[in-house]
Amino acid sequence: MTTYTTDLRSLQVDYAGPRLSVAVLGERLFRVRFAPDGRFAPRRSWAVARADGEFAPASFTVDEQAEALLLKTGAVTVRIERRAPQLGFADASGRNFCVDREPMAGRCVRKHIAPDERFYGFGQRMGLLEKTGQRLVNWTTDPARAHGSDLEQMYLAIPVYLSLQPGLAYGVFFNNTWRSVFDVGCAQPGVLQMSADGGELDYYVAYGPSPAEVLQRWRELLGAMPLPPRWALGHHQSRWGYRCAEDFLHLAEQFRARRLPCDVFHFDIDYMRGYRVFTWDGERFPDPKSLISNLNAAGFRAVTIIDPGVKADPDYAVYREGLAHDYFIRGADGEVVHGYVWPDDAVFADFARPEVRAWWGGLQRVLTEAGVSGVWNDMNEPVVFDKPFSEGGGGVGTLPLDAVQGPADERTTHAELHNLFGLQMARASYEGLRRLLGDERPFVLTRSGFAGVQRWSACWMGDNNSWWEHLEAALPQLCNMGLSGVPFVGVDIGGFGHNASGELLARWIQVGALMPFCRNHSAWDTARQEPWVFGERVESIYREYLNLRYRLLPYLYTLFWEAAQTGAPILRPLLYHFPDDPQTVHLHDEVLLGPSLLAAPILRPGQTHRAVYLPAGEWYDWHTGERFAGPAHVLAYAPLERMPLYVRAGAIIPLGPELQHTAEKPLNPLTLLVAPGEGDFTLYEDDGRTFAYERGEWCLTRYTLRYTGNELTLRASPREGRYAPPSRTVVVRVLGGGEIARPDDAEGWVVTLP
Repeated sequence: MTTYTTDLRSLQVDYAGPRLSVAVLGERLFRVRFAPDGRFAPRRSWAVARADGEFAPASFTVDEQAEALLLKTGAVTVRIERRAPQLGFADASGRNFCVDREPMAGRCVRKHIAPDERFYGFGQRMGLLEKTGQRLVNWTTDPARAHGSDLEQMYLAIPVYLSLQPGLAYGVFFNNTWRSVFDVGCAQPGVLQMSADGGELDYYVAYGPSPAEVLQRWRELLGAMPLPPRWALGHHQSRWGYRCAEDFLHLAEQFRARRLPCDVFHFDIDYMRGYRVFTWDGERFPDPKSLISNLNAAGFRAVTIIDPGVKADPDYAVYREGLAHDYFIRGADGEVVHGYVWPDDAVFADFARPEVRAWWGGLQRVLTEAGVSGVWNDMNEPVVFDKPFSEGGGGVGTLPLDAVQGPADERTTHAELHNLFGLQMARASYEGLRRLLGDERPFVLTRSGFAGVQRWSACWMGDNNSWWEHLEAALPQLCNMGLSGVPFVGVDIGGFGHNASGELLARWIQVGALMPFCRNHSAWDTARQEPWVFGERVESIYREYLNLRYRLLPYLYTLFWEAAQTGAPILRPLLYHFPDDPQTVHLHDEVLLGPSLLAAPILRPGQTHRAVYLPAGEWYDWHTGERFAGPAHVLAYAPLERMPLYVRAGAIIPLGPELQHTAEKPLNPLTLLVAPGEGDFTLYEDDGRTFAYERGEWCLTRYTLRYTGNELTLRASPREGRYAPPSRTVVVRVLGGGEIARPDDAEGWVVTLP
């Protein structure tokens, strides 16, 4: 006989043994759990950022019917069948969504796919934007072959998706760290299946009805991205093959002499002594502190790579310490697990344990004392080679699945914690850097991670290639990461493997200048990829688009603040702002930077024109100021020097001066580029460097644009917050028209332009 109980937060239904729980975490956020044996697993320390009990109780009612229980909040009704563990959701108008096709069984649930339903997110994926018809595996791995749309699993496992129907959006987070699968109408059209190899059936449902509202729920549940230092938004230069101090000094000289903006150099594995993490090679980098000091003086920060494999060498202090304190992962037989990576025989820290994370984070002192500002975590899926690297080893193996991990009271196996290895390593790195750097904001970059990784790290999409196909794949890949709750993302500009052409690099930097994480990176066995290698024309294009990025920094930094506050993606597919436009649901080769800038990059060699879709409203060509009325397809002229770029009517885009690095000079003048129309924009500012913003040292200025007759009126509100920007001039510029300069006034002002 079916019985049920309720408390302040949930409804539990007992099916004479099996048990179903629906927790109400808000009127639009729910957690569904199913225990076939009637016993729910205890909460794990590595779970979501907020436990159920940390949400304010949300009011709900239960309507008892003969066939079902109806759990109702102000926005959503959950129908729970009495005869078997099966449920579905409906919005206030009665539209069904996320409806079970049949009763739950074990760790599997099957959902109806509505005829007009589309699916996005799923973390890091290749292929086009929309994912119906695909089988998607959540298991972190270094792919054995070049990235293609047939890859089912990649470096990151983010089991989060967004569903879209006209007038309705909802999201699902599959809260299971074991190897899991989303089958989105692949095995059976019209059916979405979620299943896992272990654990329990546990998932969250976030109702919109807009994509933005779904992302707000994930921010509350999975955690917020901390504000990065402003320098991390600049251009990063990297290559596996910068082998000595002289390489970096020459690089710095070239970037500054050629007036190519850049803030960060990345040190790949060659800086270490025999690939031993937390060491410097004494011959090639005899004085790293002096080197980094010289780079800092020229406006460059240093970010060093760190891999998880610790060389098994009794003369190596990190190895000895880890053994002495039992910090390394052990196998089912009780022996420390060994595997081959760059330093050949290596062991691996158990990042699931807080004391191990604290130890690892503290080891970064050897880097920070030399002046390093950030850490780049690689190979942290984790990867284990098939034989020693010195003997040509490679491959994509990993640790034994029965290896033992976790704190004493949560001891489990690598099979459950594999997907969390990269996230927990990133957490160790971030927390350690935060302690070591004092009030300076750290920067962490990771190749692997799980849902919630945005709390600790930026992510890049791993080892892409210098192929036009990979340039095209970048936009849907990054947009789907953003829709999965991870906003600080990028791909290697120009491609990591193979050889880029000048044309490909020129087109890639046009896209890369708008990516949240902007890094040129290439492999040691490829042709050099610095912009000047390809001649004056390509170098000039590269410079122009880096200048664009640096001028956009006030706008971009505000988007990062918005992402931290609301979970909004920084780089957005058009469907994010135009979800009911049928033209946007499959559109993968255009992108929005925030709400106001629409980019339509060239993604094929030899093209000088392309069709661009402009959604409803008015749009202005960034380059010419020409006005277009949407919805419409237009033909854009795009010689190599130009990426089609459009500004939404009513936009207010704050621009700064041209810079060689983000700390070169203050934001003066502040240029407000406005596109005729009606709109508003709130500019966020702080010192860009410290955690003073957490102590109230920030300011907001809201600008409002009104369009009456042929006159534009721009109003600035009085500033909010305690941060006082440097004294400056404000230049108001109308796209395609005139401009006016005036002193900035914190008390607010009004400017009217003809």
